[in-house]
Parts: sequence; structure tokens; C-alpha cells
Amino acid sequence: MNNIPFTFDINAADGLPTKYDNHIERHLSAMKGQYWDNAAYAALLSQNDELLYEVYELQRPQVAGELLHGISIVHPGKVGDEYFMTKGHFHTVLETGEVYYCLKGQGFMVMETPEGEWAVEELRAGGVLYVPPRWAHRSVNCGSAEDLITFFIYPGNAGHDYGTIEAQGFRKLIVEKDGRPAVIDNPRWSKPGKK
Repeated sequence: MNNIPFTFDINAADGLPTKYDNHIERHLSAMKGQYWDNAAYAALLSQNDELLYEVYELQRPQVAGELLHGISIVHPGKVGDEYFMTKGHFHTVLETGEVYYCLKGQGFMVMETPEGEWAVEELRAGGVLYVPPRWAHRSVNCGSAEDLITFFIYPGNAGHDYGTIEAQGFRKLIVEKDGRPAVIDNPRWSKPGKK
């Protein structure tokens, strides 16, 4: 890995970076237990293990002082009434934040703290979102036909904690209601510290 300045471009049409070190694909099967409607999840999975989202990472050392960055692409679609989304995560080092710049599409970032505070912010092309330290976050694509594409950047030592969200879920869900995105309570959310 070079320790010299570098540049790369992002293709405006598809959001792909001209340079990346790691490409992650998350399929529907990797999201078991994350969608509210288990029957809709099982029915969709029985038809096809759809590609929900992709991440293109430019790898740097995972240490304080470095900035890890890349591109996230959440494809359009729904499981029942719930839009396609990322797994979502806390940072292992809770006192680290993250910045997202939306390149294309429309959606939301669902966020919450370990204490259960929550926020939902819109993602739209040209918009910048700051996720403060201590806030778990999940990208949701509410577009019907267009990818939600974001550039992200976060401290090299932040790490990812997916397990907490897998166990308790997010407090809020984004679903289609009357033809529009709506924020609703997650009936399966478990309060932090409760089992």
C-alpha cells in the first residue's frame, strides 16, 4: 500500500470508482432477520437471492489518523413494504463519526445511539450527511428504479459492529405507505440492554 497522495474518479453514470481494493456484495440471504416481514423475506428469497447493495472500498491502514473511504450502492427494491437497505452498524470505536455524500438517488439514513435515541435524515443527490460519534447508521433506498449511491469516509480505527444491530434491530423502519416512504416503529426492536 502506497503512502503517497492519490486521486481517483467516480463514474457519474453508475457511481463506480475508477480505483478500488475491495468489492463487497450483500445479497438478500445475508439480511436474515433484518426485515420486518419474515414471510415476504422468505418468499422473495425463494425466488432469487437478490443483490441488495455493494460497497467499493479503497483500503488504508485501520489505524487512527487514516481515513477509510469508498462507495456504497444500494439497489432499488422492497421486501414486502420495506425498502432495500444496508445491514447498518455501530462503529467498534463508538467515539468515531462518519460522513456521507450522496452522489445519486434518493433515500434515508436511519440512525440511533446505544441509549435508543434515533434520527432519520434524507439522502438526496448533492446532499452531505454527518453521522456523529455513537450513532449506528443504515442507508435505505426509497427510489423505485434508481440506485442510491453515496461516498463515505470515516476514521481508520473506527471498525464495524454489525452484531448489535443484528441482535436488536433499528428502532425505526422505512416502509412504503400510500405510495410514499414512511418512518414507522420497528415492532421487533429490543431496547438496549434488554433481552
